[in-house]
Amino acid sequence: MKSTVLILCLQFAFINLIAQDCNQLPEHFNSYSEAISFVKNASFKFTDQVNTSKSSWIRSASYYSCDGQTGYFIISTDNKEYIHKNVPIEVWKQFKNASSFGSFYDYSIKVENPR
Repeated sequence: MKSTVLILCLQFAFINLIAQDCNQLPEHFNSYSEAISFVKNASFKFTDQVNTSKSSWIRSASYYSCDGQTGYFIISTDNKEYIHKNVPIEVWKQFKNASSFGSFYDYSIKVENPR
């Protein structure tokens, strides 16, 4: 009995390690951390990151898209990671070129694309 349970647990863990196709991600998640984990471990058509070292509070920013048109936007701060769904790729491109990542995030992403 114990060996059967162990085998099932190992199979479940192995399946979760394989990158899931982005089109198969759940529509809803139990928490922000679960959503971020699923997105970061999925396979996407387009992924991108920006160097945020000039920001005083945004430590990293990433974008993940299945269709190259809209996607998930994830930022990390000193305290937390935030995720936004259905962010247009044009907004991501504007964020990457913004003179202030924090101001752009506050006014163009957080307000327009609530988590």
